Amino acid sequence: MSTVNAPDDGDGTGVSSPTDDDLPVVERAAVRLVVLDANGRLLLLHITEPLHPDQAPCWELPGGGIDADETLAEAARRELLEETGLEVGPSAVGAPSWCREVTFRHAGTRRVQTERVVPVRLAASAPAVDPAGQLADEAATLLGWRWWTVSEIEASKERFYPRRLPELLRRLLDGELIDEPFEHFS
Repeated sequence: MSTVNAPDDGDGTGVSSPTDDDLPVVERAAVRLVVLDANGRLLLLHITEPLHPDQAPCWELPGGGIDADETLAEAARRELLEETGLEVGPSAVGAPSWCREVTFRHAGTRRVQTERVVPVRLAASAPAVDPAGQLADEAATLLGWRWWTVSEIEASKERFYPRRLPELLRRLLDGELIDEPFEHFS
Protein backbone atom coordinates (compact mmCIF):
# COMPACT_ATOMS: atom_id res chain seq x y z
CA MET A 1 0.00 0.00 0.00
CA SER A 2 1.35 3.43 -0.86
CA THR A 3 1.60 6.19 1.69
CA VAL A 4 -0.40 9.38 1.37
CA ASN A 5 1.73 12.35 2.26
CA ALA A 6 0.30 15.75 3.06
CA PRO A 7 2.70 18.67 2.74
CA ASP A 8 4.02 20.17 5.97
CA ASP A 9 4.34 23.90 6.56
CA GLY A 10 7.78 23.16 7.97
CA ASP A 11 6.89 23.69 11.62
CA GLY A 12 7.03 19.98 12.44
CA THR A 13 3.30 19.66 13.14
CA GLY A 14 2.37 17.82 9.94
CA VAL A 15 -0.24 20.51 9.25
CA SER A 16 -0.54 22.60 6.11
CA SER A 17 -3.23 24.18 3.95
CA PRO A 18 -4.28 22.14 0.90
CA THR A 19 -5.53 23.80 -2.25
CA ASP A 20 -8.76 21.75 -2.66
CA ASP A 21 -10.73 23.16 0.31
CA ASP A 22 -8.26 25.38 2.20
CA LEU A 23 -8.62 23.40 5.42
CA PRO A 24 -5.56 22.66 7.56
CA VAL A 25 -4.33 19.14 6.84
CA VAL A 26 -3.74 16.66 9.65
CA GLU A 27 -1.91 13.52 8.54
CA ARG A 28 -1.84 10.58 10.91
CA ALA A 29 -1.91 6.84 11.41
CA ALA A 30 -5.20 5.58 12.80
CA VAL A 31 -6.95 2.44 13.93
CA ARG A 32 -10.59 1.51 13.27
CA LEU A 33 -12.41 -1.17 15.23
CA VAL A 34 -14.83 -3.84 14.06
CA VAL A 35 -16.39 -4.33 17.52
CA LEU A 36 -18.36 -7.58 17.62
CA ASP A 37 -20.56 -8.62 20.53
CA ALA A 38 -21.16 -12.22 21.66
CA ASN A 39 -23.92 -12.58 19.03
CA GLY A 40 -21.78 -11.28 16.15
CA ARG A 41 -23.42 -7.85 16.02
CA LEU A 42 -21.28 -4.88 15.06
CA LEU A 43 -21.16 -1.61 17.02
CA LEU A 44 -21.35 1.52 14.88
CA LEU A 45 -21.38 5.14 16.00
CA HIS A 46 -23.85 7.54 14.34
CA ILE A 47 -22.12 10.84 13.69
CA THR A 48 -22.56 14.19 12.01
CA GLU A 49 -20.07 16.95 11.27
CA PRO A 50 -21.41 20.24 12.70
CA LEU A 51 -18.53 22.24 11.18
CA HIS A 52 -19.25 20.67 7.79
CA PRO A 53 -23.08 20.79 7.49
CA ASP A 54 -22.99 19.76 3.82
CA GLN A 55 -21.88 16.26 4.91
CA ALA A 56 -24.69 13.84 5.61
CA PRO A 57 -24.61 11.93 8.91
CA CYS A 58 -23.05 8.47 8.75
CA TRP A 59 -22.51 5.29 10.75
CA GLU A 60 -18.83 4.77 11.45
CA LEU A 61 -16.50 2.23 12.98
CA PRO A 62 -15.11 3.44 16.33
CA GLY A 63 -11.45 4.41 16.28
CA GLY A 64 -8.97 7.22 15.94
CA GLY A 65 -5.37 8.28 15.89
CA ILE A 66 -2.47 6.19 17.12
CA ASP A 67 -0.29 8.07 19.61
CA ALA A 68 3.47 8.04 19.02
CA ASP A 69 4.15 5.84 22.05
CA GLU A 70 1.38 3.30 21.36
CA THR A 71 1.19 0.00 19.55
CA LEU A 72 -1.77 -0.60 17.27
CA ALA A 73 -3.41 -2.87 19.88
CA GLU A 74 -2.87 -0.30 22.65
CA ALA A 75 -4.43 2.43 20.50
CA ALA A 76 -7.38 0.14 19.70
CA ARG A 77 -8.04 -0.53 23.39
CA ARG A 78 -7.67 3.17 24.31
CA GLU A 79 -9.97 4.32 21.49
CA LEU A 80 -12.59 1.71 22.41
CA LEU A 81 -12.58 2.89 26.03
CA GLU A 82 -12.61 6.61 25.12
CA GLU A 83 -15.37 6.38 22.52
CA THR A 84 -17.62 3.70 24.01
CA GLY A 85 -16.66 3.14 27.64
CA LEU A 86 -15.99 -0.53 26.81
CA GLU A 87 -12.79 -1.98 28.26
CA VAL A 88 -11.16 -5.11 26.86
CA GLY A 89 -7.98 -7.05 27.51
CA PRO A 90 -5.22 -7.41 24.93
CA SER A 91 -6.47 -10.82 23.73
CA ALA A 92 -9.80 -9.30 22.58
CA VAL A 93 -8.02 -7.25 19.88
CA GLY A 94 -7.23 -9.15 16.69
CA ALA A 95 -4.58 -8.54 14.06
CA PRO A 96 -5.15 -5.83 11.45
CA SER A 97 -6.90 -7.32 8.46
CA TRP A 98 -8.03 -4.27 6.51
CA CYS A 99 -5.57 -1.57 5.41
CA ARG A 100 -6.78 1.65 3.86
CA GLU A 101 -5.89 5.25 3.15
CA VAL A 102 -8.54 7.91 3.39
CA THR A 103 -9.18 11.63 3.48
CA PHE A 104 -12.17 13.35 5.05
CA ARG A 105 -13.21 16.62 6.66
CA HIS A 106 -13.48 16.62 10.46
CA ALA A 107 -13.69 19.43 13.02
CA GLY A 108 -12.49 22.11 10.61
CA THR A 109 -9.55 20.07 9.28
CA ARG A 110 -8.76 17.85 6.31
CA ARG A 111 -7.71 14.47 7.75
CA VAL A 112 -5.40 12.28 5.70
CA GLN A 113 -5.10 8.90 7.38
CA THR A 114 -3.50 5.53 6.96
CA GLU A 115 -5.94 3.27 8.78
CA ARG A 116 -5.62 -0.27 10.03
CA VAL A 117 -8.89 -2.02 10.85
CA VAL A 118 -8.84 -4.61 13.62
CA PRO A 119 -11.51 -6.93 15.01
CA VAL A 120 -12.43 -6.59 18.68
CA ARG A 121 -14.46 -9.45 20.14
CA LEU A 122 -16.58 -8.91 23.25
CA ALA A 123 -17.85 -11.63 25.59
CA ALA A 124 -21.12 -9.77 26.31
CA SER A 125 -24.18 -9.33 24.13
CA ALA A 126 -24.76 -5.67 23.15
CA PRO A 127 -23.09 -4.16 26.23
CA ALA A 128 -24.12 -0.65 27.22
CA VAL A 129 -22.16 2.11 25.55
CA ASP A 130 -20.94 5.08 27.59
CA PRO A 131 -19.39 7.85 25.45
CA ALA A 132 -18.43 10.03 28.45
CA GLY A 133 -14.71 9.59 27.68
CA GLN A 134 -14.90 11.04 24.18
CA LEU A 135 -12.72 13.98 23.23
CA ALA A 136 -14.58 17.27 22.72
CA ASP A 137 -14.46 17.08 18.89
CA GLU A 138 -15.80 13.50 19.02
CA ALA A 139 -18.60 14.33 21.48
CA ALA A 140 -19.69 17.23 19.25
CA THR A 141 -20.29 14.82 16.37
CA LEU A 142 -21.99 11.90 18.16
CA LEU A 143 -25.70 11.37 17.45
CA GLY A 144 -25.93 7.87 18.94
CA TRP A 145 -24.88 4.24 18.45
CA ARG A 146 -26.36 0.93 17.44
CA TRP A 147 -25.54 -2.77 17.39
CA TRP A 148 -26.07 -4.03 13.80
CA THR A 149 -26.16 -7.49 12.26
CA VAL A 150 -24.00 -7.97 9.19
CA SER A 151 -27.14 -8.52 7.10
CA GLU A 152 -28.63 -5.23 8.33
CA ILE A 153 -25.50 -3.37 7.27
CA GLU A 154 -25.43 -5.07 3.87
CA ALA A 155 -29.10 -4.23 3.22
CA SER A 156 -29.03 -0.67 4.58
CA LYS A 157 -29.22 2.46 2.46
CA GLU A 158 -27.56 4.47 5.26
CA ARG A 159 -24.19 6.18 4.75
CA PHE A 160 -21.24 4.31 6.31
CA TYR A 161 -17.61 5.06 7.12
CA PRO A 162 -15.71 3.37 5.63
CA ARG A 163 -17.99 3.85 2.63
CA ARG A 164 -17.41 0.27 1.43
CA LEU A 165 -18.19 -1.29 4.84
CA PRO A 166 -21.39 -3.00 3.61
CA GLU A 167 -19.48 -4.52 0.69
CA LEU A 168 -16.32 -5.57 2.56
CA LEU A 169 -17.50 -6.48 6.07
CA ARG A 170 -18.49 -10.10 5.43
CA ARG A 171 -15.24 -10.72 3.53
CA LEU A 172 -13.29 -9.24 6.45
CA LEU A 173 -15.12 -11.42 8.97
CA ASP A 174 -14.48 -14.48 6.78
CA GLY A 175 -10.74 -13.86 7.21
CA GLU A 176 -9.89 -12.12 3.94
CA LEU A 177 -7.08 -9.56 4.11
CA ILE A 178 -8.27 -6.33 2.51
CA ASP A 179 -5.98 -3.69 1.03
CA GLU A 180 -8.40 -0.97 0.02
CA PRO A 181 -7.41 1.76 -2.43
CA PHE A 182 -7.52 5.41 -1.42
CA GLU A 183 -10.95 6.72 -0.37
CA HIS A 184 -11.91 10.38 -0.63
CA PHE A 185 -14.77 10.22 1.87
CA SER A 186 -15.52 13.93 2.11
